[in-house]
Amino acid sequence: MDIQFPAMFAAGIIFLVMFFAGMLGSKYKIPGVIVFIVLGLAMSPFLGDSELLHFVGEIGIVLLFFMLGMEFPLKQLLKVAKKVTPAGSLDVVLNIGVTFLICWLFGLGLIEALLIGGVVYATSSSITAKLLESNKRMANPESEFILGLLIFEDLVAPVLVAILVGLTVGAGLSGGDFAVLMFKVIALTIGAILIGQFIFTKLRNFFERHLSTDVFIMFVVGLALAYGGLALYLDLSEVLGAFLAGIMIAEVRKTEQLEHLIVPVRDITLPLFFLWFGTTIQFGEGVPMIPLLLTLVVWGIVAKLIVGIVGGRMYGLSNKVALRAALSLTQRGEFSIIIAALATAELMVFSSVFILATAIIGIVFFQFAPQVANRFYPSKKPQKVRLPG
Repeated sequence: MDIQFPAMFAAGIIFLVMFFAGMLGSKYKIPGVIVFIVLGLAMSPFLGDSELLHFVGEIGIVLLFFMLGMEFPLKQLLKVAKKVTPAGSLDVVLNIGVTFLICWLFGLGLIEALLIGGVVYATSSSITAKLLESNKRMANPESEFILGLLIFEDLVAPVLVAILVGLTVGAGLSGGDFAVLMFKVIALTIGAILIGQFIFTKLRNFFERHLSTDVFIMFVVGLALAYGGLALYLDLSEVLGAFLAGIMIAEVRKTEQLEHLIVPVRDITLPLFFLWFGTTIQFGEGVPMIPLLLTLVVWGIVAKLIVGIVGGRMYGLSNKVALRAALSLTQRGEFSIIIAALATAELMVFSSVFILATAIIGIVFFQFAPQVANRFYPSKKPQKVRLPG
């Protein structure tokens, strides 16, 4: 006998299960990203291929990148990018460029190799920020460098997603197609900058008058979804559109107040994206391309260690602090998941295992980073000075 429960009852059960799973993860300091992916994997026989779950989860991703964009008025965006550019460029070369070459040498096609390069690229902003806070390291000297590098990755991420979306929806890659794709990205970006500079800078009084009203959340979320939807219409990524919408609204200089409006909506929708992603993982015949997977797990860790140590020294950190930063950068998370969601079923399984492995290893590295750094660079004990007499 096939029993059908009302959709509202099923939704309530899903949220309750997610709550208890999240509480369990918090108790053992397991990031929510990992908890909800594993939960989605376990619940996939019951949830199936839910378009509604995917759509609501995508709203969470849009709001995540919208809020990232809100942190960066144009002048601050240029300032941060300039300071961390050497380390950020090294990050791109090693984690996208070298990974691309490794995948190509293993026989993957150009688009598949670039997709996996995108998966390997970015450190998880959510896991890293949570670990910095919970381990009381936010005031440490390496935190500014780590957060700056995450910001650089957040700037590169939407553009990379847009390029990959353009490549995966097309039948192939040609110079003309790539030029059209980049023109769309540049046009969307310039449009956002112009709207921010010439319209939103003049709307501060409007925001002050209406920010406290019950309906203002609809304007803010609507802006994020509309510009994200415009990006989709142009065959780009909604992530890029949402990030640019955030940059537009950042010119109002009301980021903190706006965040209070958006955070509750983001916090209830974003976990559903990770849950949906977990439901899409079908191991079937097992984990594919295990030799390449093991190679990339090792390389992904080594590459981030190089970025942390060499990039940290470029940034002006001491050897000890740079090592501590390096050991805090290896975990992958939400951005890698967004890239993996563009892939074929086989590459999605491959990417999922990579993400889970590097996230777990990264959390362990993060916890022991201070001890390891002290072991390699012990603090000099102050010498006692004997006074005569």
